[in-house]
Amino acid sequence: MSDLTLTERIFLNIRLPRAITCLLVGASLSVAGVLMQALFRNPIVEPGLIGTSSGAALGASLYFVLGATFQFHAGEWTLPLAASLGGALSTALVFFLSMNRNATGKRSVITLLLTGIAINALFLSGVGLMSYLARDPQARSITFWNLGTLSGSSWSSVMIIGISFLICFFFALRLSKKLNALLMGEEEAMHLGIDLKKLQWQVVALNVVMVAVATAFVGVISFVGLVVPHLLRLFKGSDNRYLLIGSALLGGSLLSVADLIARLLLAPAELPIGIVTSLVGVPVFIYLLRKNVYHL
Repeated sequence: MSDLTLTERIFLNIRLPRAITCLLVGASLSVAGVLMQALFRNPIVEPGLIGTSSGAALGASLYFVLGATFQFHAGEWTLPLAASLGGALSTALVFFLSMNRNATGKRSVITLLLTGIAINALFLSGVGLMSYLARDPQARSITFWNLGTLSGSSWSSVMIIGISFLICFFFALRLSKKLNALLMGEEEAMHLGIDLKKLQWQVVALNVVMVAVATAFVGVISFVGLVVPHLLRLFKGSDNRYLLIGSALLGGSLLSVADLIARLLLAPAELPIGIVTSLVGVPVFIYLLRKNVYHL
């Protein structure tokens, strides 16, 4: 390593980990989007809309501000663990509050999304509180984190995100046939012997792990999980076996392009990547709402 030039060290220790992290994060968010849209049979569902991202952000913010005080540290896995716990808590709250107990325990998509908006606001206010209480370095980290940034990528982040994504992607592929059966409707899926409650919690667990771990290292990046699956459906339909693999490839590629734009648009300054993805994702989301696309 000592024989490497400065340029080679920059490439190996900064540029290459950032590029790989970008690919893994884009794949994680896109696959999570496919899973959630398949579960609710609705193309306007995005992982962040049900509170997972904001919960992960709050969990990580709590670690940034209070981790040293309570001596909560478990090596490289501490931050992903805190983010995952926050994401799991917020998602569980959304699911619990959106359940219609007066009917059959089913969840309306509109109720789910509105509940997600409320929980997002609640947890993001917690992030704001942590930013207010934090010291300058901590507050700066939280601020950049909420806007999304890949500048802190390292080989440790590559390893952790890569392991979590590969494990979740493996189990997601195993669920693809069940999710395809669910496209026909819940009653038809139940007649085929599919345990809907078990499937629901499996999908949610995979979504929480992928989104929370990715968010733990790069911050909140919105709309990737919404745009990528929708683009793929325009070409090949709603077969989840295709969507899962295609989203992993296309999601990483599109986020890499967004990262390139973020680094070059205001060079030598760097634009937060979350701003770039939102500028693209918001028009697509509005288009879906205007077209009243409520079912796959």
